[in-house]
Amino acid sequence: MSKNKTIVIEGGGFRTSYTAGILDAFIVSDYHPFDRYIGVSGGAMALSYYLSGQYKFYINGMKFLAKDPNFIKISNIFAGTGYMNIDYVRQLAMTRYPFDVQSALDFIWKEDKLVRFVATNRKNGKAEFLAPDKESWIEMIIASSTLPFVTKGTHRVGNQDLMDGGWSDPLPVLKAYETGSEDILILRTTPKNSRVSQGWMDYFASFYFRGNKGFSSCFHESYDLYNKNVDFINNPPKNVRIQQIAPKKHLNSGTISYSIDSVRRDYHTGLDAGLEYIAEMKKINSKSEV
Repeated sequence: MSKNKTIVIEGGGFRTSYTAGILDAFIVSDYHPFDRYIGVSGGAMALSYYLSGQYKFYINGMKFLAKDPNFIKISNIFAGTGYMNIDYVRQLAMTRYPFDVQSALDFIWKEDKLVRFVATNRKNGKAEFLAPDKESWIEMIIASSTLPFVTKGTHRVGNQDLMDGGWSDPLPVLKAYETGSEDILILRTTPKNSRVSQGWMDYFASFYFRGNKGFSSCFHESYDLYNKNVDFINNPPKNVRIQQIAPKKHLNSGTISYSIDSVRRDYHTGLDAGLEYIAEMKKINSKSEV
């Protein structure tokens, strides 16, 4: 089995302000030891700016959205965009804080990296591990972040109708292991031992989409899959190293609950965590060289 080093980045809406801090610490420290990258939902967008080396672009984008009264508002529901207008991500990534897709691609090609974004196939409820390219990159980020009921609910990429990857594989650590990784770093947006239970939206969505058995099942089973991944993280095989960077307590921001202050505080908590992790890795590596 390959010794590929993989980073798995959990989603979490505005909680990914914490992720932005970690990845900015990696950028300023020129820390790029990974062979494979897997991003889910907001984690896919944070990952993108890390790959392009654009320091503070993602967190500044989050602050911009947090201040924009049109991003989340009740009247959006009647406009067909959903409570949260996820298409703002395109505006953000193309104009306000433009994502340098070419720099990200150059890094991937030069270093022979593998990048995947997790989305859910609306036809069968299965996880799709999307490989972004120049034309599809931003569209795949939007697809990976499109929540049912909260946003417009589906986003088309190519010939597929997709939505948020958090429903079909919210914490794809088992997937990383099953595809060859024995050294995995996970960036969490919840504390290390957090588990989830089936929420009201899971119940409602599984009933609402009951006409599509596969799609309905993904809402019914996503919490169980998440917990199975947590169990694997806590009890990996002997040949596997799993590390986590996670907040010590629940963050100030939620998926769609936030303030400018909560976003800023979570970012700085993540920045500290990222710098602490790099310092620890340097210490471990220096000991192994002696």
